[in-house]
Amino acid sequence: MKSLIMKGARIIATGSAVPNSTINNSQMCQLVETSDEWIVTRTGIKERRILTGFNKSIIDLAVVASIKALDKISMHPSEIDLIILATSSPNDLFGSASQLQAKIKACNAVAFDLTAACSGFVLATVTASQFLQNGNYHNILVVGADVLSKWVNWSDRSTCILFGDAAGAVILQSCSKQDNKILGFQLNTDGNYYRHLSISYKEVINPHPILSLYQGYFESIYMNGKEVYKFAVSQVPLSILKCLNSLNLSINDIDWLLLHQANERILNAVADKLSIDSSKIIANLSKYGNTSAASIPLALDEAVQENKIAEDDIIVISGFGAGLTWGTLVIQWKYK
Repeated sequence: MKSLIMKGARIIATGSAVPNSTINNSQMCQLVETSDEWIVTRTGIKERRILTGFNKSIIDLAVVASIKALDKISMHPSEIDLIILATSSPNDLFGSASQLQAKIKACNAVAFDLTAACSGFVLATVTASQFLQNGNYHNILVVGADVLSKWVNWSDRSTCILFGDAAGAVILQSCSKQDNKILGFQLNTDGNYYRHLSISYKEVINPHPILSLYQGYFESIYMNGKEVYKFAVSQVPLSILKCLNSLNLSINDIDWLLLHQANERILNAVADKLSIDSSKIIANLSKYGNTSAASIPLALDEAVQENKIAEDDIIVISGFGAGLTWGTLVIQWKYK
């Protein structure tokens, strides 16, 4: 019988992993017609990591990120009750979370995938917090991992310069309601604009000769960069303000702004719209590019390792991207 008493939730550990292989902008110039200045000016990206080698997948990165998070708090994997893997690049279309569960030997954990592209980590963390706050689980591992290098058209300058591979993990734990550090969230979807950022399924022209069944394949990433920029800059600040207002918090209460690492111009434009000083932006985009669901937990883990985040700091986290889906999560940091 599960508890029906509402509890709190908090993040107690972080971890991350990136591939060893790096492609900097000079190397990118050998693949497509571009320049380091062109890329940096438009995106802020200087290099990105890609997962190379035969039979490598998000599981390789997700395992390392998860073990790092577990080791930081000396938690045995068997103590994990639930694993949520946020990814849009699984190595199995039926889902990859179960592979992660087996690899880290989290024998008592239920595991499932959550697909929401660049918003995936925010949605997965909100989902985890609900399981914790209603008393169903005690320890939850949330992993954001993507290897979009496998889905990029490397001759398409508009997308290949942007994406990198990585994984980031957090462990959330239930706590008393008074100690709750997942303060609030606000989520949105507008499917009318899904075509602006997608990996579309394309059917073959000729059907199966007997079944009249059209089969097909998934194409490479397509992005309408101009429309995605307009969407992010207009909608993300509104989401943040709505979430803050629901918590009776103001812009001045924010210690850190952690946005999905999509484009430096987006990060700065959102901060400017909210009158948030650039010194409060957590960013590592220049080193890794857009790592989709991994970008927020990767940047969070680096900030924690660098001792940027202090006890009780208020962190506003926003993810946005394909769907189009976007959302805001407000947390208060607590060191165990």
